[in-house]
Amino acid sequence: MGPNNSGELGNTVNVRELIDNKKKSRNFTNITEFLMPKLLFLIATISILTTLGILLTLLTETIEFFRRVPFFTFFTGTVLKPLSQNPQFGVLPLLTGTIISSIIAMFVAIPIGLMTAIYLSEYATDKVRRALKPLLEVLAGIPTIVYGFFAFTFVTPILRNFIPGLEATNILSPGIVMGIMIIPMVASLSEDAMSSVPNSMREGALALGSTKLEVTRKVIIPAAISGIISSFVLGISRAIGETMIVTIASGSSKNFTFDITQSMQTMTAYIVEVTGGDAPAGSTIYYSLYAVAMTLFVFTFFMNLLARYISRRFREEY
Repeated sequence: MGPNNSGELGNTVNVRELIDNKKKSRNFTNITEFLMPKLLFLIATISILTTLGILLTLLTETIEFFRRVPFFTFFTGTVLKPLSQNPQFGVLPLLTGTIISSIIAMFVAIPIGLMTAIYLSEYATDKVRRALKPLLEVLAGIPTIVYGFFAFTFVTPILRNFIPGLEATNILSPGIVMGIMIIPMVASLSEDAMSSVPNSMREGALALGSTKLEVTRKVIIPAAISGIISSFVLGISRAIGETMIVTIASGSSKNFTFDITQSMQTMTAYIVEVTGGDAPAGSTIYYSLYAVAMTLFVFTFFMNLLARYISRRFREEY
């Protein structure tokens, strides 16, 4: 009886321990399931709260600027002389420099990036694709300040051999180099869009007698057009927000001109100049920094909205 009773008691204790452990595990699981959604929600809202904080800061200081400078004068003025005895705050010279440099960049990035994407998606072998992809990623990982010095010390001297009237600091050279910088973005996003087109569409077009080029031009590109256009719009948005290249290579002349051989200043370069210490806190030029930053924010915000609209409007689902 003794040994049997002892064994039964041991089994009872083990069962109770298992039940207690199970309850503890279940309690821990319940607590985890209760806390994790709240933690994940908090993490997900960090980016939203950060954006709201940035927007609130920009709005507060921008409103103060427009209390001193009329809204209409700011957006229609062609003269920007913030440090003169009679300061003038017209943003058109900065808008012109930003738009022209972005257009030059896209004239470089769109054809080269799209041709690169077509080659990687439709013509390159797996071995070649594995070799070229890392090279594009290296190009995308180069710091922008390196691109800036490359534009100023290498590209500009070469261009001056062909364009005698080109100034030492100009908008053409940084525009070209920004285009080179954006090529990986355009090529990668466009290649992803074309690679997502089902192979059955390629095979069907080839079976009907189409050449490789005809398949690419008439089937693949139209099917992937939403992703391709989105890559263009995002590339333009990236060019608009570029800072160091234009700061180093385009100069600080606030010229309202469409001559790409002259020195011009972009919105980002102006922000860098103002934050360099020449503007005392509370002055009009100090608040102009936020007005220009707000303009840039709105610019890039609508560019991103446009990219999302194009992506959804022309998306093909297979």
